[in-house]
Amino acid sequence: MGIFSRLTDIINANLNAVLDRAEDPEKMIRQMIHEMEDTLVEVRSNAARMIADRKSMERRRQRLGEAQTEWQRKAELALTKNREDLARAALVEKAKLADDLKGLDEELVHLDEALVKYEEDIAKLEAKLREAKTKQKAIVARQTTATSRLRVRRQVHDRRIDDAFVRFEQMERRLDSVEGEVEAFDLGRGRTLAEEIDDLVTDGAVDEELAALKSRLAKQDRAAGA
Repeated sequence: MGIFSRLTDIINANLNAVLDRAEDPEKMIRQMIHEMEDTLVEVRSNAARMIADRKSMERRRQRLGEAQTEWQRKAELALTKNREDLARAALVEKAKLADDLKGLDEELVHLDEALVKYEEDIAKLEAKLREAKTKQKAIVARQTTATSRLRVRRQVHDRRIDDAFVRFEQMERRLDSVEGEVEAFDLGRGRTLAEEIDDLVTDGAVDEELAALKSRLAKQDRAAGA
């Protein structure tokens, strides 16, 4: 069974209210759009048939008008021939055609009114269809965003990640232990001759850099006092 039972239901529908009540809004909006498109095809088809009927009635009206003109000509011809009886009969036929034309004109008026109503309904239906498609895009976008956020949240709270960090911490503690053992071997060990000579070289380089810095500062002071 469809969501809508007739065209009026679609035109007057509050799409937000319908979607708020739906368990699956995405599925519901797809069904809405499908029904709206089917209804639009049906309404356009009915309007097309009505337009075709109007064209047919217009042709019939033209033929009736031409027939009226012909009976008028025949009545005039009969009078010129002193046949008043034939002229009267011709005018009677013309009068019948006039009645037919009057009835046809009334049908055309009703048909035009119906076509105007169809045009209004089609415009409203198309507007409702555009609204539904806009909502469909919004729902799909929200669904995509929500799914993406849920996937990220699941990854963030994934126990496998927590387990990996626990293993990292265990590995770091083992490395700390190994490094501690290495450093413990150096505790209390005397310095070698090579290490002491290396220290002398380092100290000498520092002394040279310090002397150069003192000399540069002294030159700057003398230049400033001059």
